[in-house]
Amino acid sequence: MAQMLALVLIVLILYIGDVVAAKTKAWVPSIFVCAVLFLAGYWTFFPQDIVEIAGIPPVVATALMYLLIVNMGTLLSLQELKQQWRTILIAIGGILGVVVFLLSFGTLIFGFQSMVVAIPPLVGGLVSSLIMSEGAADAGLASLSVFAIVIYVMQGFAGYPLTSIMLKKEGKQLLGKMRSGELKAAETPAQTTMKEDEGAKLFRNLPEQYNTSYFIFFRLAVAGFLAYQVSAWLEPIVSVSPMVLCLVFGVIGRSVGFLEKQALQKANGFGFAMLGLMLYILDGLRNATPTMMLDIVYLLIGSILLAVIGMYIFSFIVGKLFKVSKTMAYAISLTAFYGFPADYVITNEVINSLTKDPEEREVLTSHMLPPMLVGGFVTVTIVSVVLAGLFVNLL
Repeated sequence: MAQMLALVLIVLILYIGDVVAAKTKAWVPSIFVCAVLFLAGYWTFFPQDIVEIAGIPPVVATALMYLLIVNMGTLLSLQELKQQWRTILIAIGGILGVVVFLLSFGTLIFGFQSMVVAIPPLVGGLVSSLIMSEGAADAGLASLSVFAIVIYVMQGFAGYPLTSIMLKKEGKQLLGKMRSGELKAAETPAQTTMKEDEGAKLFRNLPEQYNTSYFIFFRLAVAGFLAYQVSAWLEPIVSVSPMVLCLVFGVIGRSVGFLEKQALQKANGFGFAMLGLMLYILDGLRNATPTMMLDIVYLLIGSILLAVIGMYIFSFIVGKLFKVSKTMAYAISLTAFYGFPADYVITNEVINSLTKDPEEREVLTSHMLPPMLVGGFVTVTIVSVVLAGLFVNLL
């Protein structure tokens, strides 16, 4: 197959996924549509190395992943996290519920290795899924390598409807309080953080013509290299995934002014980096034969079911401790199944479905959107990557 034909086909699949997600208002996630189409392609006429033919070999995808995780770290706003400390603890509590239920009941039913592979993708996104998929492949566990990707693809189908139900219940309660005069709009953390300087403080006096996209890429690459080097230095003592350290160096780089917030977006490289990483993730499905998919279907359903139950129980307990309603606490925990931008989209869609009054929408937005965004950030961006870095060493 010609390189450009391969590129056209696989990028078309990504676009179709976006269209379907937009048409269904994210009830059918784009990653699911893309995965189904990739499987159909691999089972029919796609060459097994179509992604590599198109120009995204594993070494390129790995480099893009380093840049993307460093960029994730630059999103961390300490001010916002301080204001949402209850949200953070509830989100972590929900994840703890998943870990406890899968490592106990899940291990008894499906085995320890299967649960180790399942947990990070279940409570995370692309990065944690990729880390576990590669770890399973390196350990010679081909079916579990595919499972790490499939569970990431499917988890949204549990998360989206449950979140919508919880937020609608929470929104109706808030509207009742507002209409009785008990509740007013809250100041959102986003309003506070907008005042923060998002530029790289160390290079504030650098003339604009020298602060080019290449210079931003260079600084992201330096942070990624430091993460890799520190991981290598620590290896004789303790094994720490360089991906986890990329997140840490992203936060440090932003804090000391070496990196700006959303550096990759400012370098106009975020879209291409995500394209490359998405293709690399979907490329992992080439080993998923129809027989293998049938073999893991019970493992998939069982893992998600146990995760949903464990998350509900633990988020309810932590929410009770901090006087947060069980519906809001569960919705915050469920952000682990999808993260941003789905948490933003679902919350806004629920608010728009509950009221058309601008003032009521403002109240609902100020009380519901900040915890949902922070919950998604903490679970998908931080905790899941850390868990993947730890769990991959257990394979």
